[in-house]
Amino acid sequence: MTTTNSSATRHIVTLQAHALAHQAQHPDASGTFSWILSAVAGSAKRIAAAVRRARLEDVLGSAGETNVQGETQQKLDVIANEILLQTLSEREGVAVIASEENEEPVLLRVEDDGQSRYCVLFDPLDGSSNLDICGSVGTIFSILSKDAATPAADAILQPGKRQVAAGYVLYGSSTVMVLTIGSGVDMFVLDPSIGAFVRVAQGLRIPPTNKCYSLNEANRRTFPEGYQKYLDWAQSNGYSSRYVGAMVGDVHRVLLQGGVFMYPPTAKAPKGKLRLMYEANPMAMLVEQAGGKALAAPGQRILDVQPEAVHQRCSVILGSSAEVDAVVAQLAG
Repeated sequence: MTTTNSSATRHIVTLQAHALAHQAQHPDASGTFSWILSAVAGSAKRIAAAVRRARLEDVLGSAGETNVQGETQQKLDVIANEILLQTLSEREGVAVIASEENEEPVLLRVEDDGQSRYCVLFDPLDGSSNLDICGSVGTIFSILSKDAATPAADAILQPGKRQVAAGYVLYGSSTVMVLTIGSGVDMFVLDPSIGAFVRVAQGLRIPPTNKCYSLNEANRRTFPEGYQKYLDWAQSNGYSSRYVGAMVGDVHRVLLQGGVFMYPPTAKAPKGKLRLMYEANPMAMLVEQAGGKALAAPGQRILDVQPEAVHQRCSVILGSSAEVDAVVAQLAG
């Protein structure tokens, strides 16, 4: 009796094929957006390789510099940032690039030639302090459309609800990309045997509830009173705590298993620590597209916040709808 290897015969959809299928739904599409997704995917492959070889290549630890946020740059922060800047700069469709590691956006194509282009924002290596212990790290990205009439310098400060795509790449036991192009959330895994991201899940839906929260409880004493009340309530009701110290890792778990991720205001970061444009906005878009909620404060969607600066910070409450509501109930009580 002959058996068939299902993994060899199943229909494989790569990220490239996924992007082209999306492009085909828009007859006026030029292919520019698909090329940008290809640049993000190519960068992710190179970063994944650098992460895997970090110990062997002696590129762990501090680079000896601080970024615009006043945070110590890791050597791989710099490497990941350079990879993304180089790859995206080569795409004609990219007008502006903004990174956590650069003080100002990089204006690539500022001329008004009648073409619509895109702004790409990213955190090149979220959770990079985890690298020394082989913990979770990832890349977060946001893509905004820029029409021909808008100056490149002005196009980047758009609210998150105007994102055309958002996603993250998690470098873990496998390299996983989670992506939304505004019509649901899909997941891809890098298959090293063919060198391509392969779609493994479509239309991801976040579970409506799960008794699990994720935040840095070391800051509890300086949280606003409502967050402390929530923690008292959650711990009295059998909730579990999970926190890995990288937004990508924590949000990935919440997206797949449910629960709530939070980064409240603290004494050191009274407006919140996470960056609105390239951390909160893309994650909020993914969570909402998967059926969850994402708030900056009670009654305020993250995606509705009008940014005033590229590196603007905000507080974050996102995850399963019921769990976000439970946090808001304590904040309002």
